[in-house]
Amino acid sequence: ASRKVTSDKVTSGRVRMNGKVNGRVFVGDASTPVQLSNNDLHSYVVANDGRAYVAISSVPAGLGPSLQPLTSLGGVMGWAFALEQPGYQNGFSLIGGVFSRQVEVVWGGGERLSITQEFQGIDEHEHLLVSTSLEGRVPELAPGASVHIQAYQEVYQHSDITSSSNREYTVTLPSGETRPQTFQWRQTISFQSCPHDDGRQDDGRRAPQTQQLSVDQIFVMYDTENQLIRYAMSNKIGSMSSGPPEQNPCFTGRHGCDNNAVCRHGDGLEFTCKCSIGFSGDGRTCYDVDECRAAPPVCGRDSVCTNQQGSFRCDCPDGFLPGDHNTCIREELPVDHCQAGRHDCDVIERATCHFTGGSAYLCSCLPGYLGDGRVCEDVDECQQGRCHADAVCFNTQGSYICQCRPGFQGDGFHCSPVSTGSSSYCLLPFIVIILLILQYRDRTGDIELYVIEREPTACERHRESVKAPPSEGLLSFFRPRPAVGQYVPQCDEGGAYRPTQCHPTAAQCWCVDPRGQEVPGTRTADTHPLCIDQAIAPPTAGPVPRPDVIPVAPGARLLFAQSGKMEQIPLDGDAMRKELTSTLLHIPDRVVISVAFDCVDQMVYWSDITGPAISKASLSGGDIIPVITTGLESPEGVAVDHVSRLLFWTDSMRDTVEVSQLDGSQRHVLFDTDLVNPRPIVVDPTYGRLYWADWNRDGPKIETANMDGSERTVLVKDDLGLPNGLTFDPETQLLCWADAGTRKVECWDAGRRVRRQVVSGVQYPFGLASYGGNLFYTDWRRAAVVTVDRSAERETDEFLPQKRSQPYGITVATTQCHEGTLTTPDL
Repeated sequence: ASRKVTSDKVTSGRVRMNGKVNGRVFVGDASTPVQLSNNDLHSYVVANDGRAYVAISSVPAGLGPSLQPLTSLGGVMGWAFALEQPGYQNGFSLIGGVFSRQVEVVWGGGERLSITQEFQGIDEHEHLLVSTSLEGRVPELAPGASVHIQAYQEVYQHSDITSSSNREYTVTLPSGETRPQTFQWRQTISFQSCPHDDGRQDDGRRAPQTQQLSVDQIFVMYDTENQLIRYAMSNKIGSMSSGPPEQNPCFTGRHGCDNNAVCRHGDGLEFTCKCSIGFSGDGRTCYDVDECRAAPPVCGRDSVCTNQQGSFRCDCPDGFLPGDHNTCIREELPVDHCQAGRHDCDVIERATCHFTGGSAYLCSCLPGYLGDGRVCEDVDECQQGRCHADAVCFNTQGSYICQCRPGFQGDGFHCSPVSTGSSSYCLLPFIVIILLILQYRDRTGDIELYVIEREPTACERHRESVKAPPSEGLLSFFRPRPAVGQYVPQCDEGGAYRPTQCHPTAAQCWCVDPRGQEVPGTRTADTHPLCIDQAIAPPTAGPVPRPDVIPVAPGARLLFAQSGKMEQIPLDGDAMRKELTSTLLHIPDRVVISVAFDCVDQMVYWSDITGPAISKASLSGGDIIPVITTGLESPEGVAVDHVSRLLFWTDSMRDTVEVSQLDGSQRHVLFDTDLVNPRPIVVDPTYGRLYWADWNRDGPKIETANMDGSERTVLVKDDLGLPNGLTFDPETQLLCWADAGTRKVECWDAGRRVRRQVVSGVQYPFGLASYGGNLFYTDWRRAAVVTVDRSAERETDEFLPQKRSQPYGITVATTQCHEGTLTTPDL
């Protein structure tokens, strides 16, 4: 199928190739090889004159000069898209863009180098994908030496595609001395032939089984300052005849047609230039046609037109489906008034809206409230005698608090008298003792004060544990927040939790119960939220009753990136409402890799590698806001800490992990060593931890550190392949990853330090997110979003987007932030 991209794309315009270079190369007599690890290879061909350009980045100075003779590294692009002489076909016309290439290069001094290349076809961005491996030894060239390569020819046998030639080149040393050099070069190209292809060309003739590639105008250079090796060459495919090729400018490439034009040969030297489809002009100069301004419109009723270079795209807005002739038809779906917020239920702090199908819904009051769901009143549980007889009951909105009276101890539901020997619960006997001592010493004229210290309260112990240095070993995973974005609890004079707690960095305050647990629904930017006044009856203990099962918050949705847009799938509990999927954002001409969500401001953040940039937008709509636009090369992972209001990201080209404020200010590099290809990154706001995966084929790993960069540790390094996706569930403290190399989804319990396989046999996962009891991952080969039941250890659902292209990052957008309480993970 890759052969049928359309003739215009092959015969005009520029064809691009992207890939990575790995391997080991010995230089001269060196006993230690130069390692190449995921070096970028970029190439493009000006197809209508056969000119090919190739560049490989990050090549060390000890190797770069010696690679100059090896135009073979990118010469295959010249063969694949060579200028075709009449009756002959280049590589792409013959076999397409999916093939394997094996090259052996042998020098007279015995040096030998193997080049292996895997071409994986053209992706959705019309780039030819390739991976390259080098293994062997090359002759050493001194720094500053230049190489001139003579024009050469290669003969291609097309039954099994093989080729060989002798290459001659001249090395000019920095001193000006010149030295002629040669090497032998042999290659084999393997591919899967199409069973329905009889090898005939468009005119019905078969391509010759033997063809000759002529290569001239060869340029090579090593850029020491930027560590780049560059190659350029002109390529023509034609007859083995010794005479010169036909001199029509269309076949020599000297026609002067625009890059976006096709050269049409005529008799003798006559030719014409014609702009390709989607462009206008005289053929010498071609301009893009904006089809979206055409009359009549190219896109039909209710569709949105987006202009592209040489083409256009018709998209359907939310609530519409594609119809015939680029039109959109309104999607007749039931209206979920609960999801849309168009219902008359009481506020979410008191009631829940339940979608029941069709366009119907039910309203029900939350536990602790009574009413019809549309009007809910708080239940005064203190009137129902739920606390112990020796306890005081405090009614709260939707709940209540029980605390034992002075002189009693317990949880408020069970109270017992305090032992007279305990100094923790009753201070009165000790006050009497102190007074008696003072009176006795006063009578004798020798006054001394004996201070009887009480035991610290729970709040005081909590406060000291936060300030204390981190513990070692297992408990280090549960250390308090580090200095960056630190929350320290506030205690009153008696040692009890103050009813109002504040986080200075997050600029938020909330109410807590006597145990210091946050009262749901009280978090606010106001410094004086309405909290229970503990001064009336200072509580020492008393739990807030909670249900056995913590339900997921309503109104959540999956967000995932795909082909220039961001899609959203509403969740019912932790199940996908696939029929209500819609487009959240159009991001044309961008390749979005990672997606993250800020639950405080209800903002979605994403990274794209085409800018490159990190941007954000509100879930409720509005403009795209740039956050980081400079100092990026390939930002492939992004994460948001909603507590500290920090943004973290990885850059797989700069090999860094970085942090900034959410507006991009106060940017700082946390790590720039021992990283090869860092990709996904996630945060644990509860304990202030970072987790990221390094997509290093030679040594993949998952690492963790505190958010201030301290305590960096390799968490997982065994049995990893390509850990693309990473997610952290603060409810269960589970870190999970999706691995496209081992084809597994696995989890790590940070508390128990236990690793467990969830599912195996997945195809090519990329992004991963967790919510409730489910994991959700995007899969490139299935072009789908897949649901995994973590407890049942199986896939339970699959969403196939209407446009079948590779989905990238995925995250969950929630209506409220995680409160920071922990539950036991379901392992």
